[in-house]
Amino acid sequence: MSYDVIVIGSGIGGLTTAGLLARAAGKRVLVLERHTEPGGLTHTFRRDGASWDVGVHYIGQVGPGSRARGYFDYLSGGELGWNRMPDAYDRFVYPGLDLSVSSNPDHYERELVATFPQEAKAIHRYFKAVRRTTSWTAMGFVQGMVPRPAASLLRAAQRLGGRRATGTTKAYLDAHFRSPELKAVLASQWGDYGLPPSRSAFAVHAMVVSHYLDGGWFPQGGSARIARTFEKGIEQAGGAVRVAQEVTEILLDDDGTAAGVRVMDRRGPLSRERVYRAPIIVSAIGASNTFNHLLPASGNIARLTGAARHTLANLGTGTSAVTVFLRLRDDPRSVGLDGGNIWVNRDLDHEHTQEHSALLLEGRPHNVFVSFPSLKSGETPHTAEIISFCDADSFRQWADLPKGDRGPDYSALKERIARGMLNLAESAAPGLSDLVDYMEVSTPLTYEHYTAHPDGAFYGPPATPQRYRSSPLGPRTAIPGLFLSGQDAGSTGIMGAMMGGLAAACQALGPRGYSTITSAVRESSATPVPHGARTLPEGKYHAVLVSKRRLTPSVWDVTLHVDGDIDHWAPGQFARLHVGDNAWRDYSIAGLHDHQLRLLISTRTGGRGSQFIEQADTGTRTVVETPLGGFGLAGSGRRRLFIATGTGIAPMLAMFAQAPGLEHDTLLFGCRHRDEDLTSLIDSPMPGRVVRCLSREEVPDTFHGRVTDALPEVIDGTDLDPDRTDVYLCGSAAMVSDTHRFLERAGYESIHTEPY
Repeated sequence: MSYDVIVIGSGIGGLTTAGLLARAAGKRVLVLERHTEPGGLTHTFRRDGASWDVGVHYIGQVGPGSRARGYFDYLSGGELGWNRMPDAYDRFVYPGLDLSVSSNPDHYERELVATFPQEAKAIHRYFKAVRRTTSWTAMGFVQGMVPRPAASLLRAAQRLGGRRATGTTKAYLDAHFRSPELKAVLASQWGDYGLPPSRSAFAVHAMVVSHYLDGGWFPQGGSARIARTFEKGIEQAGGAVRVAQEVTEILLDDDGTAAGVRVMDRRGPLSRERVYRAPIIVSAIGASNTFNHLLPASGNIARLTGAARHTLANLGTGTSAVTVFLRLRDDPRSVGLDGGNIWVNRDLDHEHTQEHSALLLEGRPHNVFVSFPSLKSGETPHTAEIISFCDADSFRQWADLPKGDRGPDYSALKERIARGMLNLAESAAPGLSDLVDYMEVSTPLTYEHYTAHPDGAFYGPPATPQRYRSSPLGPRTAIPGLFLSGQDAGSTGIMGAMMGGLAAACQALGPRGYSTITSAVRESSATPVPHGARTLPEGKYHAVLVSKRRLTPSVWDVTLHVDGDIDHWAPGQFARLHVGDNAWRDYSIAGLHDHQLRLLISTRTGGRGSQFIEQADTGTRTVVETPLGGFGLAGSGRRRLFIATGTGIAPMLAMFAQAPGLEHDTLLFGCRHRDEDLTSLIDSPMPGRVVRCLSREEVPDTFHGRVTDALPEVIDGTDLDPDRTDVYLCGSAAMVSDTHRFLERAGYESIHTEPY
């Protein structure tokens, strides 16, 4: 299939480029994403029905009628809703000082003056400087959108006001304020652009402060809705967003013009190489990845990209972070938290040093940012996130080990860091710790794995003064037909990446690109995407519900007839099911034969997926994307220990149907009551030994207790030697986490996991 444009990466920048080209110009655009979930840092992940927004914590300037809202409405067909955050959207906490930021900029300015009356004149000058510097920075954005002659005029005008903008944030604050407390407060939001005051350009500081002066907003239903609503317009124009597609090379014609991409398609059990061609290639995965990994490192192409690579080398790498994701057992409002963000600091020093990173690893973080996704999105179960910035070097010793299996030392380090971060958050949010039901931790290695940004620096090239003094990295490149999108073509953060996406779309359409797009957005800011059946891109299938059977009060055995042949799949993979209202849910494949897709679906959480299955009647039509995921049989020939709780047994049912020597294997299955024992309710081959654990009922021939309680006995009573056993682990996130930790300490290294 031929395309007009190929976009590498499905973050907000890439999707903005793709969506604008599709909707405003009717281009067939193929978006390629290396991971199984679209959206880049706008995607969410789920555990036991709870969801976390990994990169979107709040967005400013998207009130009705704003320019940014116009772009979101246009790209989503008006289907992306927004929730207003509390008036006090940010709260800054220091020893002896606790100050909240009002969504009314005049109120915020007056509050600062009331708190620091001796600095009144400097405070008023500061807000004027912020607005003027933001205008200066905006001229840089527009340069990337308009034709070259107009860009040259803007560049000349921009030289007149660049001295303040290209100085450091610290330099501005030190020159205009005396109070250390006030300087600390004004610099509090540096986490929104990833550099402390001594390293960040005042340009990026002013832009971020200005961005939030009128308060914060959050996508209704979570940030995953951004990608899913944008995707519909792309598909309507004949394009596609394809996941599990790792681009390994940008292909060039003999004259050096970009002409296509080489891809490793990882959707099936075996990776296969594919080639896609288009006259326009847009890279939204970062300038470093583009110039250093996807293009030739020698010859004429390397010479053409030399200036950009030199700029990247001089800019260096930004900071990364550790994030603690919390599932809460109750509404945070029960302990007085209203959904506003909290920035907690041990002292007034914002400078990110190696000492601060070392203290973080010891469980004594210097500062944390606390956010509440569920209160902002309107989704339940309730969740929270805690973030602390750090250097990637501290985690380098585990970089070459596979994600999810980096050993007990790494797990212990994450647990120590998380406890320290939670303790500091608790100091400003008393009662938060008592609400925690489950905890999961990501490190710079996690961010590097999911974003491909070197060292997990998810803001891209650091926003230092040098970045604003240097020639822009994009959207134009020295390679004809190749453009850059996202943060590196715009600026840091969601809106910076979106502006980079807009710039790439404008340039891809040529001299009239800017006027074409702005006219389309202005004339039809929220044109809905037509509903009804349409041709789906490769990997998506129309499906109809043919049967559903209630196995337990909260588990359904569901069969869907899929229109089309699903050739490349392996037991253990999952299907993504559209459950309405631009929401998708992932379910492991319990079986797939002759167009019949079998799923086990739990409705215990009561969420959108649960509601869809409970309410759907036979004949209900939907869409399925499959196969996805890398969970599967290792094929090592070793003994196998399967451990599952609840519907976590679903992928194992598919494995049992094809696993040779199943009679020598062991299954450890856990549930609460006898009537929830899926191993007795489902007709399926089972391993030779099945140990059933009932946590809330005593029944003969079963273990009374949790899976984690039974595991030591199961291991001791068999010849499941750690060096000769493959472990397959699937179930509730808490069980998977606890069991994985136990197995690591017991010496097991071949552990295959799939939390849900």
